[in-house]
Amino acid sequence: MSGLHQRDGWIWKNGEWLPWREATTHLLTHSLHYGMGCFEGVRAYRDDNGNARLFRVHEHTRRLLDSAHILDLEVPWSHEELIEAQSQCLVRNGLTDAYLKPTVFLGPEGLGLRAKALSCQMMVVAWDLGPYVSAETAAVGLRALTSSWARHHVNISACRAKTSGHYVNSMLALNTAVKAGFDEAIMLDAEGYVAEASAANVFLYRDGVLHTPEVTSCLQGITRDSVIRLAREVLGVEVQERRITRDELYIADEAFVTGTAAEILPLRELDGRHIGARAGAPGVAEPIAVDSLTARLQRLYRDVCRGRLSPATNGDRHDLARYADWLSLVPTDNEVDIDTDSDTDSD
Repeated sequence: MSGLHQRDGWIWKNGEWLPWREATTHLLTHSLHYGMGCFEGVRAYRDDNGNARLFRVHEHTRRLLDSAHILDLEVPWSHEELIEAQSQCLVRNGLTDAYLKPTVFLGPEGLGLRAKALSCQMMVVAWDLGPYVSAETAAVGLRALTSSWARHHVNISACRAKTSGHYVNSMLALNTAVKAGFDEAIMLDAEGYVAEASAANVFLYRDGVLHTPEVTSCLQGITRDSVIRLAREVLGVEVQERRITRDELYIADEAFVTGTAAEILPLRELDGRHIGARAGAPGVAEPIAVDSLTARLQRLYRDVCRGRLSPATNGDRHDLARYADWLSLVPTDNEVDIDTDSDTDSD
């Protein structure tokens, strides 16, 4: 059976470059059994000049190392070394538009909850994600179900860390919603307030104010932060971070979810309620209005990711130069020394 593992390319593992099909790990790898590990999802975008640019890779790498520290995992590579590994992963695999997954995990030296004397290992892998959602889905959006699976309480797990094992909770919620005929799940925290979607942050817009749940049970999303800044700094929209009840989503003028892979997707229906119906929004199966806040933020976010930072290069005529530091230009293969015959990283 073919799959993501059956490809040609290069994967960075513990400081070495391994052929894609040979980049394996032992069946007794501790994290495989207990879920102790952390990861990031990072996007690279092809700009209008054909160059690859990593989006907010410094923030993603900082969060990865923060997550490892929270989990008491000692990562033996520096922030700068991990940035270089992610950049090189794109170059070695000939990628410009891509999804990267740097992952920290514990080795196979032993099992058990004490997790003593285990190696801290790491990999960086990148592949062409393709369109994560169709243009139609980006315009029409998602139908969601409030999940019976609650998000973690802050004293049950370390919610600030992007921990591998946390995503069992997400998968249970999402798969339950999908089996019931929905596209997404909205998860509540242990006290019944809106936390996030299965793997995305949630926003609602009502009466000119954008609202999003405070960061407690939900992950402090980097796309979430990007949207908050674009709304406040470019569009002049007030943003409030606070507790939100599910019925506030029912009566919102607009709602959407954000994430690295999903970017910004409209949330059109929750528990059978048409979000925005009372504000005159188009029907659930119709595209959102082009002048809606959700659509405007989609365009802004897309322009920034693609490096269209000047009024001459983006249709909304916004000066987005202040966000240039969100983009890290990846050198071309002509600008770096790549030795694909060696399994070790060159200096």
